[in-house]
Amino acid sequence: TLNRLVISRGSVFANLLIIGEAPGSQEDLEGVPYVGKSGKLLNELLIKAGIDFQKDAYFCNVIKCRPPNNRKPTNEEINIHKPWLLQQIKLVDPKFIVLTGSTAMRTILELSNPISKLRGQWFMKDGREVITIFHPSYLLRFPSKEVGKPYDLTLKDLNNVSSKLYAL
Repeated sequence: TLNRLVISRGSVFANLLIIGEAPGSQEDLEGVPYVGKSGKLLNELLIKAGIDFQKDAYFCNVIKCRPPNNRKPTNEEINIHKPWLLQQIKLVDPKFIVLTGSTAMRTILELSNPISKLRGQWFMKDGREVITIFHPSYLLRFPSKEVGKPYDLTLKDLNNVSSKLYAL
């Protein structure tokens, strides 16, 4: 098992910061976040929403190295990595943050509500607008593109992000 540090990808000057949970196997292999199946799906969704993710987004994770057996990060791991994440946010200084999945949502917004109740809603956190979307890995497990299903809701959320991002 590799277990390399996976810090970020994208522009450090981006107004949009996208935070995931932790690196998966492909991310661990390449040392870059969101390059596996979930990352490819996220890129596809960002493109559909009109977001130039190479120029206008910065990607990172709550946890900077892959948890054993790709399990969810523990609270202890989150607490160890959180200061680093908060420093990353400060340095990139984005106007908007997209939290993908419940781990990122709980870490940044410190809310434990089900993601299905909070996704798509904007919150203010330290002067930044923050929105939670379903994690792309969840969309891979429930791939239906029907109206009202997770894929459709996530695309709507990202269109909302795009509108705000490019209204600057």
